[in-house]
Amino acid sequence: MDYKTAIRDSVERVKSEGRYRVFADLKRHRGNFPYATWTRPSGEANDVIVWCSNDYLGQGQNPVILDAMHRAIDEAGSGSGGTRNISGTTHYHVELEAELADLHGKKAALLFTSGYVSNEATLATLQKILPGLIIFSDELNHASMIAGIRNGGGPRKIFRHNDLAHLEQLLAAAPADAPKLVAFESVYSMDGDIADLAATARLAKKYNAMTYLDEVHAVGLYGKRGGGVSERDGVADQIDIIEGTLGKAFGVMGGYITADSDLVDAIRSHAPGFIFTTSLPPVLTAGAIASIHWLKQHDEVRVAHQERARVLKARMAAAGLPVMPSVSHIVPVLVGDPVHCKLISDMLLADHGIYVQPINYPTVPKGTERLRFTPTPFHTDAMMDDLVSALESLWARCNIKRLGGIAA
Repeated sequence: MDYKTAIRDSVERVKSEGRYRVFADLKRHRGNFPYATWTRPSGEANDVIVWCSNDYLGQGQNPVILDAMHRAIDEAGSGSGGTRNISGTTHYHVELEAELADLHGKKAALLFTSGYVSNEATLATLQKILPGLIIFSDELNHASMIAGIRNGGGPRKIFRHNDLAHLEQLLAAAPADAPKLVAFESVYSMDGDIADLAATARLAKKYNAMTYLDEVHAVGLYGKRGGGVSERDGVADQIDIIEGTLGKAFGVMGGYITADSDLVDAIRSHAPGFIFTTSLPPVLTAGAIASIHWLKQHDEVRVAHQERARVLKARMAAAGLPVMPSVSHIVPVLVGDPVHCKLISDMLLADHGIYVQPINYPTVPKGTERLRFTPTPFHTDAMMDDLVSALESLWARCNIKRLGGIAA
């Protein structure tokens, strides 16, 4: 077999479909979020405004977090020194897990190296702990959840997105004595919609199913203390497992689950993705502790964040731009073509100093390619004016449909 040709062809197929990913070479400016320096392939460098960061609240630039991280480096050095079982459990890890359990009102928490790993490891391991476990998964669940469900090898049922009637049909058809788990997200990050957590929890309880909630795009952002949509809606105590990340609103890195002590202990004892990997370094865990603690006390940042999202949606809609329906902080703008999506993104970056990444298949279905904007409390009205003006000119230049299906 000609390995090199086969490998090269796999990349060429992606390029031919217009969905080849190009990384933007960025260096964020400390203390000046959301500005960054973009280095072009030519080597020329320009300042740009980042409009697609998952550092939703700018916590990656919060002096309180940075000071905590500097202290941790001075106190403990760089790495953790091993896996959690072999010298890699520092006091920072213990303290962070306690902080996370408190955030969600649970008895225990378990840290992972990323949100992807926490989803994949936990969902796969649950199927080993509970033989015959049937997982009922929302069709738009994140790739990490899908990977964990598949890797567990057990039976799975996919229900239509946020369709509780369909979920109930599937639950009712399953054997009454079979172990069951409903896996879903709170905020779906590509469309910006939010699941009905209370109704899903009630439905799961009716059929004696456990619940697994991914709050990755909600932790830090919703609820009076940043516990996510489950805190905002007052249902955290009705969810068996709440999973989240430290790499988005908290501005650091890592993933976690929170649940009762027995379940967390079981995952800790059986999940290869936890057992056989080096633990997060103290500098990251110390930063996460400071971030979570700070956000628990500063709800005004969440209020400002929601206000910025509402303003941007309104301005885009007023300009006739095809902003997609969203009840969250996510502001997706439909393009509907991968080539045009990347073209607009490239022109925004090169000509207007605006960075937003094109979102193409397989992240979203073909034909729904979009630009996904994530306004933060630090994006000003003037920045929004410049953004909307640039989009209006590019929509006309590229002859892309506006609201109501009217071509520019």
